[in-house]
Amino acid sequence: MTIGSKHIIALGLKQFFAVSLLLQAVLLFSQNKEEDKNAVIEKRIEYLTENSEEGDVDYTTLFNQLAYYFNHPLDLNEVHFFELEELGLLTDIQINNFVEHRNKNGKLLAIEELQTIEGFDLTTIRLILPFVSLNNTEDYPSLSFKDLMKYGKQELIMRYQDVLEEKKGYSTISSQELAESPNSRYLGNSFKAYTRYRYHYGNRLSIGFVAEKDPGEEFFSGTQKKGFDFYSGHFFLRNQGKMKQLAIGDYQAQFGQGLTYWSGIAYGKSADIMLVKRSAAGLRPYTSVDENQFLRGGGVTLNQNNIEATLFYSYNTIDANIDSINDSSTPYIVTSIQNTGFHRTPGELEDKNVLLQQLAGGHLAYKTRKLNLGITGIYRELDVLFQPSLQPYSQFRNTKNYQSKLGVDYNWVYKNFNFFGEYAKSMYAGSAMVSGVIIALDPKLSLSILYRDYQRDFQPISSAGLGESSSTENEKGLYTGVIIQPVKKWTISAYYDQFTFPWLRYTVDAPSKGHQYLVQLTYQPSKRLEMYMRIRERIKEKNTPIDVDRIDYLVNEKQTNYRYHITYRISDNIQLKSRVEWVYYDLEESLPEIGYMIFQDVVYQPKNRLYSFSFRYALFDTPSYSSRIYAYENDVLYSFSIPAYYYRGTRTYFTLKYKLKKKLDVWLRYALTYYDNVDVISSGLEEIKGNHKQEIKAQVRLKF
Repeated sequence: MTIGSKHIIALGLKQFFAVSLLLQAVLLFSQNKEEDKNAVIEKRIEYLTENSEEGDVDYTTLFNQLAYYFNHPLDLNEVHFFELEELGLLTDIQINNFVEHRNKNGKLLAIEELQTIEGFDLTTIRLILPFVSLNNTEDYPSLSFKDLMKYGKQELIMRYQDVLEEKKGYSTISSQELAESPNSRYLGNSFKAYTRYRYHYGNRLSIGFVAEKDPGEEFFSGTQKKGFDFYSGHFFLRNQGKMKQLAIGDYQAQFGQGLTYWSGIAYGKSADIMLVKRSAAGLRPYTSVDENQFLRGGGVTLNQNNIEATLFYSYNTIDANIDSINDSSTPYIVTSIQNTGFHRTPGELEDKNVLLQQLAGGHLAYKTRKLNLGITGIYRELDVLFQPSLQPYSQFRNTKNYQSKLGVDYNWVYKNFNFFGEYAKSMYAGSAMVSGVIIALDPKLSLSILYRDYQRDFQPISSAGLGESSSTENEKGLYTGVIIQPVKKWTISAYYDQFTFPWLRYTVDAPSKGHQYLVQLTYQPSKRLEMYMRIRERIKEKNTPIDVDRIDYLVNEKQTNYRYHITYRISDNIQLKSRVEWVYYDLEESLPEIGYMIFQDVVYQPKNRLYSFSFRYALFDTPSYSSRIYAYENDVLYSFSIPAYYYRGTRTYFTLKYKLKKKLDVWLRYALTYYDNVDVISSGLEEIKGNHKQEIKAQVRLKF
């Protein structure tokens, strides 16, 4: 370790422990509901990134519902059980216990009465508190034009962001060099632009659009004379008589446990063991800017007594890699589908919208509070000749321009047991199944068990089954999780997942196996203080890193993360967050890597001031990208930052929110990453010559 590195560590530790001492000296006796809501969202996002480890993902659609219920709390004395399911913070067992308590005892007289319901401990109550209320039902009488104008809410957001340092893709070269290598530079400028408009009438009607230009894409010029590279719009209506949901435009569809069809993001393995069970929303409006995880067309859900039927259709163009010209009837041969959403160079523009994908499906379900039985069918067709470049590990994947699947799912609550699962079958190919149970053995002890079996020739169409692999195929596993509250204020959550891959995988030239476990100890003596310690380890097999003349043999790849995190509210206005995380990465037959990350956050969010801000100072030192550490960062509204910390250096960001007028808010954000041991950041067209990277972001929101 260098002298410069030691100096950075010493300085950072001194600041870290100084703040920790300050935490112990200050008392807190109240709460900020806005900060409670943000804490719930932050935890959920970190749960999502723990296994997928993707830092540049738009989670807007996933958290719109939480944001809505924060501004329009659910009335616990009037709420229907399916609305509590949509909230996504309670298990089906807890929801069932709550409804039975209300049916038996009548309306709740105070929020504190929740403590008398089985399964509702203080942690659970604090979790849902920002999103519920008593006797606060909002009245949205009809869909008349007068009421729509009187009670409807509108929101317009415009965002600009950029990196101040010049990347290679924007540097100047001669016209001759550009002519010889047209993909060597980006066509557009470096900023990213985002616009979002949304109108909503309670939770019954939502109309809106989003538009985005990625860095490097042209804007109102060249190939993008219409402005933004990506546009998305939706019309979504719910709870109109027998019509439960109506989606027109861009939307998502989610059913069962995600095997037959699930568009969008789904939770994986995390410290919240209850999230292994999917909570399908059916149809939902699409409000994100991910250019792949949505349907474009229309869908409707009808409800009659306990029978629910959904039909949906999508007609959408998507990006794909073109291999060659075929004939006039089939002009293209497509080798793979592109999912980046970038259209910055002539080569990327050639792949844009070259493939027409039509998708039709339906879901029929019998639904009661305790029992759900459903059947889902899906059919997809492409308008071109699809000839993927298959490798030995991928030889069972679909090679036709059409696919279909059929699946059945169930969810049954019996006393303190919640059984759930799904079986899906690809037509003319393999199948996938998942079956699990959540058990509330005691108010202080809960278990979750889930078994999965995804055959190697199962051909997913936008599937999101729980697993170690990013695709729902070629995997078997048994997951067991537990939550224990041995004494008041202390919680232990843990899981162990053992998995096998019966066939080859990318960079794994033989059947392989592995396991993963997590143990987390949380201490929360009051609503002002929470801390936890965690260990998470994953071991799985991978090709040897040593060059060999024969077929690669397998070695173990091991990664262990140790984390200590503390959140402390000094007052109603100020919250401090501190974290230390240490990582050990070892790929057998290569040198092991050891790294760490330390950060200190200050969040100032007063109730009656025009401004609020958040600040972070972080130190990190890891040998390479393999030992990277992810950490959630506070950002502007509807924007999410989860960067990977690797190499050695510091990262600082400052996010400011200022209320210019009653209905006009402005956000400003500045982030600086400084590296102590590199002179070039990133590679390819994203390369920056230097050892620092500065990011700026500005956003305006108008509510009317």
